Amino acid sequence: MRKHKISAFVITKNEEDRIEDCLKSIYNWVDQLIVMDSGSNDNTVKIAKRYTEEVYQTDWPGYGKQRNRALKKCLHDWVLTIDADERLSDGAKKEIDNLFSKENLPYTMIKFPWQTYFLKKPLRFGRFSTPQGKLFHQREACFNDGAVHEQIVMPKRICYTTKNPLEHYSWRDYQHLQCKHLEYAHLQAKERYHKGQRASISQAILSSCYCFFWQYLIRLGFINGRRGFIIAMTLAHYEMHRYFDMICQDLENKDKAL
Repeated sequence: MRKHKISAFVITKNEEDRIEDCLKSIYNWVDQLIVMDSGSNDNTVKIAKRYTEEVYQTDWPGYGKQRNRALKKCLHDWVLTIDADERLSDGAKKEIDNLFSKENLPYTMIKFPWQTYFLKKPLRFGRFSTPQGKLFHQREACFNDGAVHEQIVMPKRICYTTKNPLEHYSWRDYQHLQCKHLEYAHLQAKERYHKGQRASISQAILSSCYCFFWQYLIRLGFINGRRGFIIAMTLAHYEMHRYFDMICQDLENKDKAL
């Protein structure tokens, strides 16, 4: 039996096609399940209420702030943050049960190997296979206010990585892959620009080329076949769009000043 209770939360918006599989993978395993929805106009909330009474509907303040809202509602020391496009495997749950059967734990964060699927097949190498810190001890922990790719901030990070994966179905299809990365590039560019960062065309070209080289060759994305090439190119385009977005913001502001 686990000697440490677990709270879990999911942040959602219009995830009716994916939220049920996510909640099914954890609802009868965690001790508290929270869904923070930010204005879904589909059946996301209706589906979520089948699995938990703690479904909250809010505005959208940004990824980090929304996760902190959910974190404040967590009653237990250990917290699992999981996205609607993720499912926790049975093997990973068994590993956590065994680990949490001990009274004293030397860890403050549990990482899960990310088994990311693209067009129904897993990407076994590259960025989207990196272990993710998803289960953590919440004492003094919070999320930063990053517009995207928000991080858990905690005073002491001692990690344990499971052998079994967290399944990740990030993209519904190729169009969704491109739309999602374009949106993230814009959010991050806007955040960086407001912090005073500026960009140039040469930076955009060099960064995108380096990103492709790193993802496809150094991180062995080529072993994923055609899927690996598409993902490496998408990440390279993400880098380019992020820099181009900052350049466009700069041009717009200079035009306004004239």
